[in-house]
Amino acid sequence: MSHYKKITLALFCGLLGCVCFGVGDWLMIYGDTAYSGAISWLTTGTAQIAPWRNNLAMALAFPGIILYGIALFALGNLILGERKQRIYHYLTAFSLTPWLCLHLFYIMILYGFAWMSGNEYASAALPISEAVFSHFSWLLLVSEVLMLPPYLYWGWLVLRGQSVLPRQVVLSNPLIFYLVLKLLTLLIPDSAFRLAFTNGLMSESMVLWFGSILMWLYLHRNSK
Repeated sequence: MSHYKKITLALFCGLLGCVCFGVGDWLMIYGDTAYSGAISWLTTGTAQIAPWRNNLAMALAFPGIILYGIALFALGNLILGERKQRIYHYLTAFSLTPWLCLHLFYIMILYGFAWMSGNEYASAALPISEAVFSHFSWLLLVSEVLMLPPYLYWGWLVLRGQSVLPRQVVLSNPLIFYLVLKLLTLLIPDSAFRLAFTNGLMSESMVLWFGSILMWLYLHRNSK
């Protein structure tokens, strides 16, 4: 199998990983957007979400992270220089853990919120959920510190011409796509769609990234 075909297949695996995480992102939060507390995603809709949805959302994260890993490590082959490839691979390995950590963090809070809301602890559901989120909010910062470096490093290498990709492809980066989609959400009316779309922004950004690299590889396949 050619080098091009291996990377292409790996990127298709990445797209399947996006589907796994994206479906989970939507399952865990899609619903009525009304809320009364300080956290906008602890909504009336999430209080009514069936337990199987949170279970499935968490279960999908495991094949999702494996498929992400296949694609992300394969992209390292587009980097010029073994040392730079190793650095990218190390950064990528460190960045994969927070994906599952954050997914579990949010799902546990959402499940607890829904369970308490639907049983005899409705009055405690919101304050307890907010307290748990506040107490462990440091996870968000630590996760970002671990998750962002490989995408920043990737962009830096592409910009400096240290990959097989042209410098203008630096605009194809999940962090850039994330910012664009985040701005787009400001134009979408408040709805279950907007809430779920916002929750899945990183998965949707990864779809655009993997898809754009796949398109570039396809257009330049004859030169490989």
